[in-house]
Amino acid sequence: MESRKKLKLAANIDGPGWNFVGWQHPHIPADSSENIDFYIQQAKLAEAAKFDTLFLVDVSHVGPGNIPHYLSMFEGVSVMSALAMHTKTIGLSVTVSTSYADPYNVARQILSLDKISKGRASLNAITSNPGGMVNFSRGHLGKSDQYGMNKEFMEILLGLWDTYEDDAFIRDKERGIFLIPQKMHKVNYRGEYFSVEGPLNLSRSVQGRPVLYTAGMSQKFIDHATSYTDGVFTHGNTLEETKAIADELRRQLVLKGRRPEDFIVSVSQNPIVGRTEKEAQEKYIELLQFTPRNSLPRPLFFGSAEKVADQVQQWYEQAIDMLILRQDHPHGLWDFIELVVPILQDRGIFRTEYDADTLRGNLELPRPAFRKI
Repeated sequence: MESRKKLKLAANIDGPGWNFVGWQHPHIPADSSENIDFYIQQAKLAEAAKFDTLFLVDVSHVGPGNIPHYLSMFEGVSVMSALAMHTKTIGLSVTVSTSYADPYNVARQILSLDKISKGRASLNAITSNPGGMVNFSRGHLGKSDQYGMNKEFMEILLGLWDTYEDDAFIRDKERGIFLIPQKMHKVNYRGEYFSVEGPLNLSRSVQGRPVLYTAGMSQKFIDHATSYTDGVFTHGNTLEETKAIADELRRQLVLKGRRPEDFIVSVSQNPIVGRTEKEAQEKYIELLQFTPRNSLPRPLFFGSAEKVADQVQQWYEQAIDMLILRQDHPHGLWDFIELVVPILQDRGIFRTEYDADTLRGNLELPRPAFRKI
């Protein structure tokens, strides 16, 4: 454990919560998913607690049966750009579907966010449900196309983010030299789904490249993640299931000549925590009073602060690098920060101060060298 990186924490800002009833609570703005003041409040709360990054899940195909957060929410790049102006160190992670977005545009948006935030941007590049594709003129494509699109998309992203070598722009006013042309590189990518020539019109990131994640559980997901990304957002209903996925990811990294230490395995949980077990139970029952009743499954991480801290430590020691906090109770993020984070800090698992100015620095990921595809 001595050489292990510290636990990483992320705050998934879900507006009224990851459920159907939280918006009815008197302590949450009913419009919190499109209330910028609420997002700023949550972002500052997470940064004050030294969380590594903010995280935003996204959808582009909704119906009346979705959770309230999905029915009225900000677009990710827009809200993270706004939050970049109200934070200093915490990372800013946007989710984009490779099934219907355009890789050139996304590469430019995320690198712009990275520049605006001075090296704090990351992208969760995911496949999506086929329903969303009809909103982007891709209804003729199906689930079988999505992993092929995902692979091409990430290859293009990595190429475009390395358009310029680190010292390409000298901006010498006296000699009138702005760019060394030989240090600009096109991608010249021709795939089955995407064709991109490049170059991208932004200099290289101060952190080398924005941090890149993908999400899923399948074998194809594992292959893509260990080939292209810096980390994953995965899922497990139990610690054993999560550990099995994490072990396979790390095994594949080694087979591909990569260091598992330079990769982030993350999962999300929606803890309800109290000073005591009884207090946590009261918060849960409080939410069950709203309509629709009993629509809120009891979370896996549940109970007193010590109990939840023990769960977090166990998952960290056996499976994960980063825990992404989603909230069911409107005070969920605050409760975790106030009650659980100090315990994790006392145990030496989680930081007390930021280690770096960039997201990669705080995630303890190496700065990638320029690579020409």
